[in-house]
Amino acid sequence: MFKNIQFKIMLIFFIIGIAIIGGFGLFFINSLDLLNSQIQSNEIGQVANQISRLENDTKILLLVSSSVFVVIGILIAMYLSKFVIYPINKLIKGAGKITEEERKRGKRAKKNAFGLMSTELKQKLSEVSTQKNQIETIMLHMTDGIIAFNRKGRIILINPAAKKFLNIGPEDNTFEDIFKKFNLNINMERIIYLENWTSTEQRIQVEDTYVNVFFAPFKDESDRPDGVIAVIQDITEHVKLDNMQKELVADVSHELKTPITSIMGYADTLLEGEYDKETQDKFLNVIATEARRMAKLVTDLLTLSRYDNNKERTQKEAFDLGDLVKKCQDKLAIEIKKKNHTVNCFVTADVPPVYADKYDIERVVLNILSNSIKYTKEGGEIKIYVGFVYNDAYIKIFDNGIGIPEDDLNRIFERFYRVDKARTREMGGTGLGLSIAKEILDKNGGSIDIKSVVGEGTEVVIKIPTKQEKN
Repeated sequence: MFKNIQFKIMLIFFIIGIAIIGGFGLFFINSLDLLNSQIQSNEIGQVANQISRLENDTKILLLVSSSVFVVIGILIAMYLSKFVIYPINKLIKGAGKITEEERKRGKRAKKNAFGLMSTELKQKLSEVSTQKNQIETIMLHMTDGIIAFNRKGRIILINPAAKKFLNIGPEDNTFEDIFKKFNLNINMERIIYLENWTSTEQRIQVEDTYVNVFFAPFKDESDRPDGVIAVIQDITEHVKLDNMQKELVADVSHELKTPITSIMGYADTLLEGEYDKETQDKFLNVIATEARRMAKLVTDLLTLSRYDNNKERTQKEAFDLGDLVKKCQDKLAIEIKKKNHTVNCFVTADVPPVYADKYDIERVVLNILSNSIKYTKEGGEIKIYVGFVYNDAYIKIFDNGIGIPEDDLNRIFERFYRVDKARTREMGGTGLGLSIAKEILDKNGGSIDIKSVVGEGTEVVIKIPTKQEKN
């Protein structure tokens, strides 16, 4: 823009100077014309001399003026070139360089911004992909079932657990398809739109399985209802425990009612009239027997309660298992003699001391051995073996008694479960002995296993650890 500006300024300056000099020339020409007119009217000689002098003076003046003007123009041009034009040109060139650098810098900034945006976008996509994989993994492996329905009732999300719990097939694609077969008093409109039904629960039985289904609406970005989520939980074990608790209450009530009724009946009979000594002794014997039976039942219930609440502390110590089994045999010698049983105890050599609660293990052995004595016919045979395998000592008790049916073997450790309730009650059993035995062995790190054949006998194997557990 400012290229050759010095030349342009000088050219303008000279044009202006020429115009001024031309002006002077026209002025003098007009003066000469005026003198010529005077010549015609005046004396010619006198005027001619004046004209000659005027022409000479004019030429000199023009020559001097032109020279001075040229010198002044050159000086002005040099001044402008040095103090005005050169700084401006320098500034323009510098501005051009700055602009180019800024342009390059802008390109680099745009490139860097695009690269940064691309990197951030990749990171976001990676995070979304990771979260998606995490959610899919959680949905795949979680034990609870999850089903999500849109507002039209169609399935938009479901995991394998939900399909398993509700027996959902490929043809079940909507809310109605899945839940109408269970006759539930519930629908999606009620869940989504009624404020008092923002969530609800339903219990469903699917064959032998019980599940609890929790329904809750979910909303979109505008906080409007967008669908329903159903969470399915397997509560089969809870239902079984609840039923067992109800059965336990019923069994305890029944077991206590029977001896209490006997005691009250015989006591009232004795109070109503006078009886001979033999009759009184018989009645009092029944009352004492039923009272002892009731006391034993209460004691067993309290024992189970302490184990259930972890209030029964085990005091473990090392002791000889063979000696303990022989002492238990001696304690039951009277019952063995009454039924004329043959009981033999064999202890293999080098059985290391066991580490458990001695009182608890003695209680287990007495319970198992007394059961063998009770349920083996007179003149039966009972064999006891005490040995050692790996890190456990074991007790094996064999008898040739009445045996246990195969269908009952899986339930004999349940509380109050009896193979033959009438016979067990007649023999003074409470139906809690094996339950207590299993609880005791579990607390001491041991185990119990029973095999039996009806009419041939029963084999009971008790294992007890021989090494102290490290804390």
